Amino acid sequence: MHLMYFSILDWLAVGFFIILFIALSLLSSQAKKSSIVLSGIFASFLVSTFGGVLTIVILEKYTKHAYLSKVNERHILFNETMFINGFIVNNGKFPLNYCKLEVKLINNDRNKYSKGTFFKSGGFNIFGGKDKKQPKPQVINKTKYFTFKPSLKHNYSEPFSITLQYPGYFRNTQIIKKLYCH
Repeated sequence: MHLMYFSILDWLAVGFFIILFIALSLLSSQAKKSSIVLSGIFASFLVSTFGGVLTIVILEKYTKHAYLSKVNERHILFNETMFINGFIVNNGKFPLNYCKLEVKLINNDRNKYSKGTFFKSGGFNIFGGKDKKQPKPQVINKTKYFTFKPSLKHNYSEPFSITLQYPGYFRNTQIIKKLYCH
């Protein structure tokens, strides 16, 4: 698990919700019954925690941006692999602690789909055919984490590379790359 890098905006949001929790707890402590005091403190804890987590998630999504630059894709036939390399560029205003790159290969060759690729019959086979052959995978996923030590600053870049299996039966392959940074 990778921990997020907190920027000054994140710390301000955490401080605001701690102050909100203290203020709501003090207001709820003015009640006469102890059950109302406890339920008020619990409710203020829930409101502060939910608001703080939601604010941090929104700040992480909209303040930390990166993109892939100078991406090269090489299909190596000798060992049936795909090698992708390039640069991760930070174009957000805050430093990045780590990035997660998801690469998905999709086989678009419509002639290679065999019987049972999309639908497997669950019924009784009367003639006793032995169709136990598993269909070949048509989608390959790979996720890789890149941790930056020290943090990747604004307008700086860092090289990346990822290797994944590329079966020989793939034709007209679609490559989807998604980058998530924090």
